[in-house]
Amino acid sequence: MLVQFLAAAGVLAVLTVVPGPDMAVTTKRAIASGRQDGLRTVGGITAGLLVWGVLTVAGLAAVLAASAVAYTVVKLAGAAYLVFLGVQALWQSRRGGSGALPVAGPAATGSPWRTGLVSNVLNPKIAVFYTGLLPTLAPAGLAPQAGMALLVLVHAVLTFVWLGGYVLLATARAFFERPAVRRALDRVTGVVLVGFGVKVATAQP
Repeated sequence: MLVQFLAAAGVLAVLTVVPGPDMAVTTKRAIASGRQDGLRTVGGITAGLLVWGVLTVAGLAAVLAASAVAYTVVKLAGAAYLVFLGVQALWQSRRGGSGALPVAGPAATGSPWRTGLVSNVLNPKIAVFYTGLLPTLAPAGLAPQAGMALLVLVHAVLTFVWLGGYVLLATARAFFERPAVRRALDRVTGVVLVGFGVKVATAQP
C-alpha cells in the first residue's frame, strides 16, 4: 500500500507543478498586491480543491462529470471568470507609471482568498480529474472513499506548498517591483489568463 501511495503522490506532484490557471491567477495577485495577498490566493485555491474533494467523495462531482449541461454551465462560468481576471491584469498594466512604486504596488480589487476559491470551484476539469483519476490512484488497502479523501488532502498540501513557494519567489522585490517588470508581468499573466479562459470555454468534457 505504501508503494502505491507514493506512486500516486508522485503523479499528483507532477500534475501540481504543471503551469495552469492556478499559477496564472497566483502570479497576477502576488505581483499586483504583494506576498500576503498572493498567499491568501493560494489558500483560496487550496480551499477550492478541498471543495471538489468533498464533492468527489460524496459522489456529487461524478454527476457533474457525467452531465453535459452541468459541465457546460460550470465550464463557461469558469472561462468567463478567467477572462475577466486576464482583462483586469491587462488594464492594470496600462495604468502602470514610470516612477517608483509603493511597497505593496497597485492593489488588486476583491478578496484574494475568494479569487483563488472561485477560480478553482468554477473549474470543471478538477471534477473530471478527481472522479476519473483518483479512484485509479487510491491505495488498494483503504476503502475507496478513504483512499480518495487521502489523495485529495495530499494534492491540496502539494498545491499549497508549490504555489506558496512560488509566491515567495515571485515577490522578490528587488526585481519584481520595477515598474517595467510589473507591467510586463501584468501583460503576460493577462494574456495567459484570457488564453486559459478561451481554452476552458472550448474544451470538451
